[in-house]
Amino acid sequence: MIIIPIVLAMALMVICIGTFGIDSKQTFFMTLLLAVYVILVTIAYIRLRPMINATLVDYSLEQGKIQKELLRKLAVPYAILDTDGHIMWANNEFHKTVGVSPKKHINKGVDSYFPELAPNIFTSLEGKLNMDVEFGDRKFNALIKRVDLSNVFDADREESKDDDIVNVMYLFDITELKALQKENQDQKLIAGLAYIDNYDETMDSLDEIKHSIITALVDRKINMYLGNVDAIVKHLENDKYLFIFPQKYLQTLKDDKFSLVDDIKSINVGNDIPMTLSIGIGAGTDSFVEAYEYARVAIGLALGRGGDQAAVKYGDQVSYFGGKSAGVEKTTRVKARVKAQAFEELLESRDKVIIMAHKRPDADAFGSAVGIYRLVTTLNHKAHIVINEVTDAIRPIISSFKGSNIYGDMIINSEQAINMVGPGTMVVVCDVNRPSMTECEELLSMVSSIVVFDHHRQTSEAIANATLSYIEPFASSACEMITEMFQYISIKPKIRPVEADAMYAGILIDTDNFMTKTGVRTFDAASYLRKCGSDVTRVRKMFRTNLMEMKERAQGISNAEIYMNSFALSYVVPDPNSGDAPTVPVAKAANELLNVENIKASFVVTEAENGTLYVSARSIGDMNVQVIMEKFGGGGHATVAGVQLKDTTKEEFFAKLKEILASMYSEGEI
Repeated sequence: MIIIPIVLAMALMVICIGTFGIDSKQTFFMTLLLAVYVILVTIAYIRLRPMINATLVDYSLEQGKIQKELLRKLAVPYAILDTDGHIMWANNEFHKTVGVSPKKHINKGVDSYFPELAPNIFTSLEGKLNMDVEFGDRKFNALIKRVDLSNVFDADREESKDDDIVNVMYLFDITELKALQKENQDQKLIAGLAYIDNYDETMDSLDEIKHSIITALVDRKINMYLGNVDAIVKHLENDKYLFIFPQKYLQTLKDDKFSLVDDIKSINVGNDIPMTLSIGIGAGTDSFVEAYEYARVAIGLALGRGGDQAAVKYGDQVSYFGGKSAGVEKTTRVKARVKAQAFEELLESRDKVIIMAHKRPDADAFGSAVGIYRLVTTLNHKAHIVINEVTDAIRPIISSFKGSNIYGDMIINSEQAINMVGPGTMVVVCDVNRPSMTECEELLSMVSSIVVFDHHRQTSEAIANATLSYIEPFASSACEMITEMFQYISIKPKIRPVEADAMYAGILIDTDNFMTKTGVRTFDAASYLRKCGSDVTRVRKMFRTNLMEMKERAQGISNAEIYMNSFALSYVVPDPNSGDAPTVPVAKAANELLNVENIKASFVVTEAENGTLYVSARSIGDMNVQVIMEKFGGGGHATVAGVQLKDTTKEEFFAKLKEILASMYSEGEI
């Protein structure tokens, strides 16, 4: 910068020389003075330049020392790391934080102090990274930045070398902040609802004088249990309770697996039916009103899955506890009457009904769809059943319909159904309550009116915005539910024998010839269908087993492995010449294995050509296989359940199943 005055002086001298013609004496005098000035400045520049440079260097070094000292004494832990996460330099606060001397950390990986900071984080780092780490009882927010030193020392270098890259890390202590956040979360209020599932049935089995005794015992158990979590309990109705407690106790209840559910069942004052309790808890929101709404959703899910369990809805996540029992059949038909009348009222404003069940429909799915078809047509509305694939399970029944001109347009495929949708179209879903498993999921988003009839226990995946939902886990089959509704329609349906056969077949197959899940209402429904013209012999002929199916069933039995002396695990290899997976023989093999002594549950699998693994799970009633299948993403009934798995081999399935069974057994869940 000191050379600038010399340059300016010489430029001024040139100007002065150019003015000689105007006034030569003054111009000469000015030029002389400028020349002397230039000479003096030049001498000063030559002599003072080394001193100025030295001063600047000393100043720079001093500033570097000051900055280094400031970093060393910085109150925030600070470290410089290489691209592999090894410590190159750290300040005093960092040494104090990790509790080591400065010499011991050189070239030591930072992950030795903070395991969360693995070496791969630094090798793939671009720009900066912000994450929480822990050391001892302290929590830190680690801010890591990637620095390219080539841009600092050599701006002209086009590419950076590995040696030019370092990572700088700041650690901000957030221990108190996290503690305050946790305290704030712990103090949030959680809403809970507790319903006695079978209050009326239990009271009916007792003398009136004992009603107050059992009520007092239930109140005492509920208040004592919830009193341990600092809860406020309000008895709303005879069979309903509302309770509120701080969120910090939620994990305590989860760890305890809501033992209150089992405690209530132990109450016995002479009642023939054990009293069961369902609990719904809502959490994971800042609004208590939303928490209460979550609790209502949770109690609905618990009841929809058969009761005798707890459901916790934390935001969008739902977890279940209990549910080991198969439930008790409801002897009252009030619900069936109410749903039948509601369905009839909904039909008044609709001109067309599209009925669908689950993918690869079975006898119960098709039979219940036929029952709804008869209900709708009896009330003078147009109806169609969506079936994309006719499996071996329903081929004998469908063939009896195809031989009649009356049912010419009854069965359609998904494409035809989508083209039929209009403003007055209603979709009825039967024998399934999970949208992803329906025959044509797209239909659910195309209509404004959806009705669901199902006997499977609900999961967190449910059909949204259903106008009417009738889910009865205690029913043996969807055909049983639809048959009951026939008796409460204003215009009594005239069921044709072929339709009665289809519905009777649904009950027959789902109950394994009335061996499982049967109750008084099951036999009442079968009796009603028999009166409508169902022929037991005709239905039996439809479902006679061919030789190949018999061999596949025998294969499932012969391949069986007994696990933990209580569970039968087996598989069926499908016939390569058959284009269909042997799901029916698999289900029958699972049923047969229950006849083996000491077997509580059976699991039989087979694999289709597309790689899908089909699993059939059955139990004798001592345990709930639906809870087990839910862990694989499946579902079903307490004694009959299943799942379809993709990208999974039977070896992988059985390995995971054994882990789950062992874990559930050790935790007392089975």
